Amino acid sequence: MSGASGPEGADHDYSNRRMAADVNMLLRAAIASPERNQLGLLLAGVVIVVAGVAYMQIVLNAWNQPFYDALSARNFSAFMRQLGVFAIIASVLLCLVVAQTWLQEMLKLVLRKQATRDLLDQWLAPGRAFRISRAGNIGVNPDQRLAEDTRHLTELSAQLAIGLFQSTLLLISFVGVLWGLSKSVVFSYKGTEFAIPGYMVWSALFYAGTASWLSWLFGRRLIAYNGQRYAREADLRVAMVRVNQHVDAVALYGGEADERRRLDAPLNNVLGAMRRLVSALARLTWVTSGYGWFALVAPIIVAAPAYFSGKLTFGALMMAVGAFNQVQQALRWFVDNFAVIADWQATLFRVVSFRQALLRMDEAPPTKGEEQILRELSGNDTLSFSDLQIDCNSHRAALNKPEITLRPGDHVLIAGEQGVGKTSLFRAIAGLWEIGRGTIRLPPRSEIMFMPTLPYLPPGTLRETLLYLAQEPAHDDKLRAALLRVKLDHLAANLDRYGEWDRELPHDEQQRLAFARALIQKPRWIIIDEAIEQIDIRYRNDVVSMFEDELNDSAIVNITTHAEHQDFYDRKYRLDRVREEAEEPAAVA
Repeated sequence: MSGASGPEGADHDYSNRRMAADVNMLLRAAIASPERNQLGLLLAGVVIVVAGVAYMQIVLNAWNQPFYDALSARNFSAFMRQLGVFAIIASVLLCLVVAQTWLQEMLKLVLRKQATRDLLDQWLAPGRAFRISRAGNIGVNPDQRLAEDTRHLTELSAQLAIGLFQSTLLLISFVGVLWGLSKSVVFSYKGTEFAIPGYMVWSALFYAGTASWLSWLFGRRLIAYNGQRYAREADLRVAMVRVNQHVDAVALYGGEADERRRLDAPLNNVLGAMRRLVSALARLTWVTSGYGWFALVAPIIVAAPAYFSGKLTFGALMMAVGAFNQVQQALRWFVDNFAVIADWQATLFRVVSFRQALLRMDEAPPTKGEEQILRELSGNDTLSFSDLQIDCNSHRAALNKPEITLRPGDHVLIAGEQGVGKTSLFRAIAGLWEIGRGTIRLPPRSEIMFMPTLPYLPPGTLRETLLYLAQEPAHDDKLRAALLRVKLDHLAANLDRYGEWDRELPHDEQQRLAFARALIQKPRWIIIDEAIEQIDIRYRNDVVSMFEDELNDSAIVNITTHAEHQDFYDRKYRLDRVREEAEEPAAVA
């Protein structure tokens, strides 16, 4: 997505049509989500409560006239009576406003739950997280988009949607009030009196329209600046996380000063983005604050001709001022929220572009000029390769036999020199590497266990780690026996202890824990990417003997540079570079 139109690209023209399409995508996802009933009830509650608040605002505005008339006439009994009326109105409004606040916050919560779960479902669909991590800028910092950007988007969406709806209701409600009061505003010119229909409505429209136009003029670049800031903040956070993850190595090398210097670049990018944002916000504040202060006297100036001519009482004047303020405040919603809207648009673009990229991962065609490996279900309990070639970054690699078929119980070695593409072959079998040619026919995915060079040990109890993705539970005796088999019996007492095992255990023990997992789950097919060679040489015999005894019915495919225990393998193949025609030796004359 780098270079795409939007806040993060060179072209920051995020059009209304594009924004409407993005909002429509998120709305359709919300309607299809399990949270749709909760969202529907909350939205219905918001509509009812906001409508109630708008009605009570009209009642409160009408109360202005008798109250201020009683005040100007020094009528104490009427004054006290109107205070009692105010207490009732204020109590009802207070209850409605509290209810609106609760509904708005609950709407934020449910929107956050729906949007985050939807993105997680799309991100962790089979193979997508891996593919998007190699898809360029759009795959950088997915955690930022999944967590912070999604939180920010849902909170701003609820806030802006309710604010816009409330302003629209108040506008519709008070335009009628203001139009009626405009009849009392009479002008005199050369002895002739005349009234302008809807004079105060047009004045409010002009006032708010001018403010909105100036706000757009001075604040339009905020969308791009907010998008740039979020991207740079994510880069800084990733850089800091990288240092924290390798802090032991940094300390061993004494590289703290060098890492400190490296962090200056992403930090300076953040500060630069913030400076541009500060300047734009300062320019916008000239407009928003200036119009905000002038709003204190603007309605009085507009209604002054009617008041000084005696057509309006003081109470009616205050009622007109209240109605004018409600109308122009509703019309000024865009002005008051321009910076927030720009922030929302930038966040919307980041979240939706990430979601769209995830959806395209499954259907993305190969790059022009590239072929794609075909993967099929074998249907006959075999794993086979047919004319398979793997396109690596700088060369093409192929197996030394065009047709290979493997069955459960086979012990197969695929050897290749360093850098030839062994990990790419491993990923191609798993469906994570698609560039190349030929066909891979596989048994069902549930029957295969892939064992990479670095095992994945999720945080949790040791029991959960051993049974990760297991089809059925296992008794403690079986778990302890598996740990004993790989010489990790000292961990047997920790089955129910929560831990981050990839940080607590040395690399050798992590790898043996992964093989204990294989022993417990007994997959029919085990595909290994140099995992045996990562185990301490003292324990390799135990792992290999495990394949000969407990896992003798499983097919073992070990892809490695050079393997020990050569007698263990029934068949051996090689993965070699494909020689291009230009590399062929010249014929001897």
